[in-house]
Amino acid sequence: MSDVFGLADPLGPEQVIHFHEPATGLRAILVVDNTACGMAIGGTRMAPDVSLEECFRLARAMTLKNAAASLPHGGAKAVIFGDPKMPVADKERLMRAYGYALKDVRDYTPGPDMGTDERAMAWVRDVAGRALGLPREIGGIPLDEIGATGFGLAAALDTAQRHGGFEVAGARVAIQGFGAVGAHAARFLVQRGAVLVAAADSRGSIANANGFDVDALIGWKKDGRALAEFEGGAPGSAEAIIDIDCDIWIPAARPDVLHEGNVERLRAKVVAQGANIPATPGAERRLAERGVLVLPDFIANAGGVICAAVEYRGGSERDAFAAIDEKIRYNVDAVLERASREHVLPRDAAVRLADERVRRAMALRRRY
Repeated sequence: MSDVFGLADPLGPEQVIHFHEPATGLRAILVVDNTACGMAIGGTRMAPDVSLEECFRLARAMTLKNAAASLPHGGAKAVIFGDPKMPVADKERLMRAYGYALKDVRDYTPGPDMGTDERAMAWVRDVAGRALGLPREIGGIPLDEIGATGFGLAAALDTAQRHGGFEVAGARVAIQGFGAVGAHAARFLVQRGAVLVAAADSRGSIANANGFDVDALIGWKKDGRALAEFEGGAPGSAEAIIDIDCDIWIPAARPDVLHEGNVERLRAKVVAQGANIPATPGAERRLAERGVLVLPDFIANAGGVICAAVEYRGGSERDAFAAIDEKIRYNVDAVLERASREHVLPRDAAVRLADERVRRAMALRRRY
């Protein structure tokens, strides 16, 4: 899609900005979707194949996520075209150029996302004067390091037990995308008695019906080694994670990994969306028809943005974990109860809840 106007609606987007800085090779897009609730916050994603449409969809997810969590923030997202595994010096140069480009964009404060991290946000803040998800050494709460999003996913699943006919204790978990979100989700769920039976990264997957030592698997991944090479499990392709027989399936990587072409292969009772927009609408409808409970992304994976909002106001890590636990549990109950009462999909119930909050804020705040 060459422009975002075909996706625009009464909520937004408010701004679409393309950045191009030839000297450093910076090519980036920022979509500020809606600021009725306050300053927009949202992650900065880096990948070679990002797009304007993806950026808009992610920005809208952030609008809904912030509103659903009753945060005083609007939604935005930025994408940078590039290989996140480029040499550190090149990445620093690119992130600093991005920070410089953001200096005069006052409605958005960036945070980390896939392909960026706390250190990248430190580079951005050094130039732009603002960023979230910063290292502790400069006063931040390193949300990826502490596992804010993974902690929120565990809280969401813990709460959903009352609605979904499953139990976390003893549940077999498969995770697609064993990075900052997926690895921490595994850690927090295992602490609650779940068993990690499969995980995948971009290079392959590994499965063991008896479960894995999660700490050992995380350490293996941190050393830069492929999951499929970990001893004690059956290796497979990255796509094979969809075929794993499990109770809880967590997509924690790229958009649209579940779609009409593969959704019938999924064998799980619950899908807890750790990634943003990880399933197409058609795939979600089909899962509902099959009786699979889907916890929508902007409800279940809001831990990171809640943590960022706490950091924005000078709170501590303890404050962040308490806020994540309270807000996500409340929203999971509210969404699943509404979905049952109104006989709609959990996503539809979640969108209605968030949309109502954004529209009330829009009625109260006008620039003109």
